[in-house]
Amino acid sequence: MNYILFDQNHIKKRLLPLTYFRPVSEIRCGILTIKEKWEVFLNQPVSTLSEAYLSEKFPVHFEEDNIYINSALLLDKDLLKAIHNLDFNQRLIYDNMTLAFRTGKLSWEDTQNFEGKTIIYPKPVESIQKPYDIFNKNAAQIKKEYEWVTQNRQSQKLSSTNTKIGKHPVFIEAGAVVEAVIFNTDDGPVYIGKNVKILEGSMIRGPFAAMDNSVVKMGAKIYGGTTLGPNTKVGGEIKDVVFFGNANKGHDGYLGDSVIAEWCNLGADTNNSNLKNNYSNVKLWDYTQRDFVDTGLQFCGLIMGDHSKCGIATMFNTGTVVGISSNIFGGDYQPKFFPSFKWGGQQYTDYRYDKAVEVAKAVMKRRQKQFDKTEADLFEKVYHLVKEIER
Repeated sequence: MNYILFDQNHIKKRLLPLTYFRPVSEIRCGILTIKEKWEVFLNQPVSTLSEAYLSEKFPVHFEEDNIYINSALLLDKDLLKAIHNLDFNQRLIYDNMTLAFRTGKLSWEDTQNFEGKTIIYPKPVESIQKPYDIFNKNAAQIKKEYEWVTQNRQSQKLSSTNTKIGKHPVFIEAGAVVEAVIFNTDDGPVYIGKNVKILEGSMIRGPFAAMDNSVVKMGAKIYGGTTLGPNTKVGGEIKDVVFFGNANKGHDGYLGDSVIAEWCNLGADTNNSNLKNNYSNVKLWDYTQRDFVDTGLQFCGLIMGDHSKCGIATMFNTGTVVGISSNIFGGDYQPKFFPSFKWGGQQYTDYRYDKAVEVAKAVMKRRQKQFDKTEADLFEKVYHLVKEIER
């Protein structure tokens, strides 16, 4: 059977700015991305069907008979069983949400209104619908996926220079260097990917995941519910944060209840607020409403889109959204919504496209990644899309 993860347009837009440069299925929540979760359980490659501008970097594979799965869904064994039971031209739904359907080749536009024989799924499903779902569900996803990722596999031995407290395990992949670190696993496990470096004096509480080639700087204080995507470098104090990968928060400063996309850099002593002084619910910018919307959460920090940067000692207020490819600096609290391709602080101006591309090339080169034609075409298409959405 051929499996395709398809984006629902309204969900993808609600997840902006995190979905400008990727389909929903490439969002990391827990140890794995949504796509990787399905590939682990299905034990085969899965492709993605999204808006046309993403198709070159994220191509879709069709066959005569395909199962299309909503890319916002977090995998569940019972749900997978129900999906496998679908017949051709049947659709699985829950509470007006299309979960999956089985049919032939479709365009992305046609997936938005597919109508087949409807099967009602009998119980609630887990999904990523809003940016804050990512950090809110991260701890539970790490716990769930830890078993999948480490099953029937042997961890590297934790050396005697480290201290481990708690009942849950620490799993260390080949090539990782972990010395003089304190782990507390009372609340969940710790997963350390290949060639990760966790430097001396770091204190880490589970559930926690550090993916391949990431680095935790000396003396870092990391609380549970945190995931470091591949090639991420972090220091300072971090709580309930998901880094998609290839990002830097290399120095002191607090970051909590946040999501940081790829190719971001947070300057030394950057801090964010994740709790209002009056303890009221946090409002967050919603791209579909073009306004601040009540999240229903007391704790909500920073949502930062790809390729954005901030200077030293930047202060982010509770519930701040930063778009893509923006450069933020200044001594005051920054705006709670900072649009894409902008430069400045409380007063900002347009970020020249050629300069944004120049920085993106330099940043990717530092991680031995090439800003090739595919990346260049995607960057240009996103630039024009931003003008449309954020005008």
